[in-house]
Amino acid sequence: MNLTDHNRQNKIAVINDISGFGRCSIAVSLPIISQMKIQCCPVPTSVFSNHTGFKNFFFDDYTDKMLEYTDNWKQLGLKFNGILTGFLGSARQIEIVSDIICSFRSENTIVIIDPVMGDNGKPYPTYTEDMCHRMRELIKHADIITPNLTEACILTDTPYTPENFTNKDYYKILDKLKECGADKIVITGIQKSASLSNIVYVKGSEPVILTQRRIGHERSGTGDVFASVIAADAVHNVDFIKSVKKASSFVKKCIEVTERFDTPPTDGVCFEEILHILK
Repeated sequence: MNLTDHNRQNKIAVINDISGFGRCSIAVSLPIISQMKIQCCPVPTSVFSNHTGFKNFFFDDYTDKMLEYTDNWKQLGLKFNGILTGFLGSARQIEIVSDIICSFRSENTIVIIDPVMGDNGKPYPTYTEDMCHRMRELIKHADIITPNLTEACILTDTPYTPENFTNKDYYKILDKLKECGADKIVITGIQKSASLSNIVYVKGSEPVILTQRRIGHERSGTGDVFASVIAADAVHNVDFIKSVKKASSFVKKCIEVTERFDTPPTDGVCFEEILHILK
């Protein structure tokens, strides 16, 4: 038995917050990535009793501990097949995440950045102009980025007017995102009446628009579900378009089963009920 080689199994480092209730962030990524037969190694950015979509919550910032935390991983010689980043709460955290990526990235590491910045046309209240600028710099480290339409507009300085957007406008946004250097991009959550679409780009190929029927209510954490499936598939070298279809289908099924439970939208999706179907 080798007592010093800790890299016998595929691993993804997930940099995100921990929310004890509400099914988002690491609480979503950990079981999903594990179910897909990859070890999930969390890097907590902060700890919440429940996410900020609730009226009250406990919050403990972990910013000043993140580098000491990951320095101990260096001492263990840990190597990662993937690094997945999610919500980051300050400009300092974005800077630290950039350092972590540079420290642990190897030629075999896939970096997936979910630039969690806003939704429904508005940045989150915590996001300053400086943070938006730093996120534009951070995504230059990514192999894969998964912005929703709001985030894609913020990242490209595009006015958010989806009621006027045509496919040509979406492609212009995509062209600007390509400048960050990511080989694979998916712009998620494009709403068109009764449908939801994702625009998928793979370097060297024409973009593809994938559409499915829209169901149920908007719910917390679905972006984390989506990004976790994408990250695990990337490590398994699954075709990106197939992966986006899988992630979208799984999110849809999660919403379907959650609607049957009639849980509040803040509580996220009841993915536990169908986690077993993920491979």
